[in-house]
Amino acid sequence: MRSSGKVYLLGAGVQDRGTLTQQALNLLQQAEVLIYDALVEDDLLQYVPPHCEIIDVGKRGGKPSTPQGQINQLLVKYCQQGKRVIRLKSGDPLIFGRAREEVEALQEAHCAFEIVPGLSSALAAPALAGIPLTDKYLSGCFAVLSAHAPATLNWQALAQIDTLVLLMGGRNLPQIVEHLQNQGKFPSHPVAIIQNAGSPDQQTWVGTLADIVEKTAGVALSPCIIVVGEVVSLQNTFQSPQSSPLAGKMILVTRAADQASTFTTLLEDQGARVIEMPTLEIRPPSSWEGLDQAIAQLPQYDWLILTSANGVEFFFNRLAALNQDIRHLAGVKIAVVGKKTAKFLQQRGLQPDFIPPNFVADALIEHFPASLPGQKILFPRVETGGRTVLVEELSHQGADITEVAAYESGCPAAIDPTALVALQQGKIDVITFASSKTVRYFEQLLSEAVGSEKIPHLLENLCLASIGPQTSQTCRELFQRVDVEAAEFTLEGLTEALVNWANPEKP
Repeated sequence: MRSSGKVYLLGAGVQDRGTLTQQALNLLQQAEVLIYDALVEDDLLQYVPPHCEIIDVGKRGGKPSTPQGQINQLLVKYCQQGKRVIRLKSGDPLIFGRAREEVEALQEAHCAFEIVPGLSSALAAPALAGIPLTDKYLSGCFAVLSAHAPATLNWQALAQIDTLVLLMGGRNLPQIVEHLQNQGKFPSHPVAIIQNAGSPDQQTWVGTLADIVEKTAGVALSPCIIVVGEVVSLQNTFQSPQSSPLAGKMILVTRAADQASTFTTLLEDQGARVIEMPTLEIRPPSSWEGLDQAIAQLPQYDWLILTSANGVEFFFNRLAALNQDIRHLAGVKIAVVGKKTAKFLQQRGLQPDFIPPNFVADALIEHFPASLPGQKILFPRVETGGRTVLVEELSHQGADITEVAAYESGCPAAIDPTALVALQQGKIDVITFASSKTVRYFEQLLSEAVGSEKIPHLLENLCLASIGPQTSQTCRELFQRVDVEAAEFTLEGLTEALVNWANPEKP
């Protein structure tokens, strides 16, 4: 009798998470148990639910690893418990993996399973390095092979193939070169080695059979892909760095926990690599009483002011919880701060009556479209820690403003481990901040993790980028500097500012 559990043997692609398929992403988001290999990008772990059990089985050649039999037992055990199990493998699960043993163990235990294809590094790595595997004139065929045991291969036959793609051959490069030359390949025959394909650390060496060993002497090449063939000479033809202004930049995006980042997409579209670091936890207020009373009296208000996407979401969710809808807002005008806030409002079927220029609260006060004396204004906002200037100035100008707690924001319990390691290893080029709170909580999390005295050293060689003046002020207060500030105080504006920073020579 089959259990209700199921195991998915899932290919993660290479270390560029853009190679993850949509099917793979959907399954990761539903995982109850994740069992993953050493070459899988840690960044992918952010997609699994908080309740998912994560098990690192770390299989990498030449290093201690979990025995295959133990991995098989884990898959069977969790499947028989009725769990949705993701067996996450780098590349494609059926190319030079141990999928057969795992499938046979699952079949023997009558466990349901499914193969989810992924993009193999054999295909992705050459493409990411600008090397085509086929060409009308230079390569009519290619072969993919494992080179961890060169002595067992038929080099006479392999030497006749136009293009060779060798996996797991980094430690055996001298033997590979020797075998190919012994079978008639000229010393001038092109070779490329692509290490850490798709990661910020990707590196490519291009040479010939005569000099590639010398060019990589002293380098620990694993993990790498070796490409042998005339197509290597086409590398420059297929590279266009001008099309990706943030190519090669690793950007740490501070954001709210459990919120998808539109900003990440904007940056990746410009060629950047992104690590997302949760620095805010958004949660309900300590009490709904104030907001509930305001909603009961909505028809009495002239204006509703919403200054954040969180304010929109929590206000309208509470409206629905009280069995009300947008009709309850008839006669109430709505002012919002920022394009993102306006977009979230539009998704609720409403158009804002007023959006101030510059997308900051100060501009709302300066350009408010109605005479303020006597105006009754409802302002649902964060419970603690928000700026008071809006309430103070509107009140000073004669408005009758009611501020109520619609949500609360706080600092996560601990820093994201992937972000911390990237900072400590010097892999980050830019840190972005979209609010003063993300700056403050980032500093708090980093201080708790490494000690405040080490922060200046960790940040000294990277760019601090801010969405606007208030956020910049907090950066200067805590870090004594800000390097980039958006001219337009939006995520799009911050993206443009970073593109200009990375390409200062362009008009």
